[in-house]
Amino acid sequence: MHRESKNKGWNEIKTNDSWAIFKIMGEFVSGYEKLSKIGPCVSIFGSARTKPGHKFYKLAEEVATKIVDHGYGVITGGGPGIMEAGNKGAHIAGGTSVGLNIELPFEQHDNPYIDSDKSLDFDYFFVRKVMFVKYSQGFVVMPGGFGTLDELFEAITLIQTHKIEVFPIILVGTEFWGGLMDWVKSTLLDAGNISEKDLDLIHLVDTGDEVIEILNDFYKEYDLSPNF
Repeated sequence: MHRESKNKGWNEIKTNDSWAIFKIMGEFVSGYEKLSKIGPCVSIFGSARTKPGHKFYKLAEEVATKIVDHGYGVITGGGPGIMEAGNKGAHIAGGTSVGLNIELPFEQHDNPYIDSDKSLDFDYFFVRKVMFVKYSQGFVVMPGGFGTLDELFEAITLIQTHKIEVFPIILVGTEFWGGLMDWVKSTLLDAGNISEKDLDLIHLVDTGDEVIEILNDFYKEYDLSPNF
């Protein structure tokens, strides 16, 4: 009886998984249809816990404004903190402001600076991550936590393994990110677990002007297009 009960539970899980495929497909279709129309955008990542008035909030807003002033839109995770600052900077500058929202038990709620027709909601992290990677012409990575690190290292891995096209990955905040980059060089590189050329994928800067310089220099050589 115990074994039958466990099997029944497993079969119910399999059935639910099969139906979930249609919801996953729906999120992909909706995301592709909307994001394919937005034009070249740069994604800004960072902590949802950063408060308005914090230096990194102000810097993210400034970076977003400069990005828009140079012809790009801005994509964020749609929530508070650095995400809100990114959308706010884009919105105030009159540019495209996209939010890829995710349902979470804490932290996440829509910010008011997303264009009404460019706010997308996701249940599945992996679908949302595909949207960032496919439609971003660059990643601007502000100080953040585990989620920010997740987006950063996934992008590096996909570029390193040639699963997507190369695009600029820009860490903003040398004081914040310097220790991580020192560890990458002194531990990962020294151990032979990455190559010297992999470090060329990552830029470390402190200002919005440096972000724009890197983006503009890159796209003098490469075309603007989806990454896969």
